[in-house]
Amino acid sequence: MSKNEFSTSRRSVIKLAAAGAAGLVLPMPYITRARADGKRIAMVVKNLGNSYFDACANGAKQAAQEAGGGIEIIYTAPTKATAEDQIAIIDSLIAQKVDGIIVSSNDANALVPVGKKAAQRGIKVISFDSAIGKEGRIMHLNASSTPLIGAKQVQMIAKTLKGEGEVAILSAASTMTNQNSWIAAMKDEWKKPEYAKMPLVATVYGDDQDDKSYREMQALVKAHPNLKGVISPTTIGIRAGAKAIVDGGLTGKVFITGLGLPSEMKDFVLKGACDSFAIWNPVEYGYSSTMIMINILNGADASPGKTVKMGKKGETKIGDDGEAAMGEPFEFNKSNVEEFAKIF
Repeated sequence: MSKNEFSTSRRSVIKLAAAGAAGLVLPMPYITRARADGKRIAMVVKNLGNSYFDACANGAKQAAQEAGGGIEIIYTAPTKATAEDQIAIIDSLIAQKVDGIIVSSNDANALVPVGKKAAQRGIKVISFDSAIGKEGRIMHLNASSTPLIGAKQVQMIAKTLKGEGEVAILSAASTMTNQNSWIAAMKDEWKKPEYAKMPLVATVYGDDQDDKSYREMQALVKAHPNLKGVISPTTIGIRAGAKAIVDGGLTGKVFITGLGLPSEMKDFVLKGACDSFAIWNPVEYGYSSTMIMINILNGADASPGKTVKMGKKGETKIGDDGEAAMGEPFEFNKSNVEEFAKIF
């Protein structure tokens, strides 16, 4: 399914009877035969028009198709990445009496009350990508472990710069829990002696908007004339930053890395603005999150210390903090980006 099939209207409803979802072919060791017959599961993401979340929705549809039983996936988001608009959407879903809500939060704390409200109405709430505070959800599924995600991004820019040169971070919004935790993990990695000649000079925020991220990248270059590298742990930020490098004639002088989609980063890698970047498969992420929700609706225990099944992706153990991880980030570069760009 192409991203054009996902409406840019406020809400897209994906029916199981529709054609099969695109994305990587998932491995086959586990198959969860869910029986959440006739249930409605909403996936509420940060903002519309985001290819990363469109791919996650594809994965959600895959999970629902595999489970059978007429499960309906409701894919929805605000037009801008704000907590207020997400709360309004979730309130609407509560009124519609959906069975489960999977959320990528724009503000961890702000969404706790509406998460509690949903639970009081008997609606199951989990988060993925960017967590809701633990009081407002059953569990949170991370794409990977925070230390691995943070360390990987520092390691990639260090490899590109051979360990020397000023580096900045171009993040999403300052309230996004996943971004902040990854940045904290980056700073932990940065303490190692091999990065002594690669100082972090600034952290700026593009609010997961293309135009603002582009401007922030331009401003970074002007404010830091010796800047050599940028890490952007957001798919919108990395593509906007890469475009600013190319448009500004800075290819070969400033490099960007971070978390991106192969389909969006291919040209920038081939042009030399980005040497390498990483991501997990967003189709698998949406699939795994939805399979967990389906199993919860079927009575699975997703409390700390328990193990939950993720369909073909296997299973994951929930930590004492109510969080679990799907897998490890995967690196893309000139050797493989064209191949994977055909997939997501």
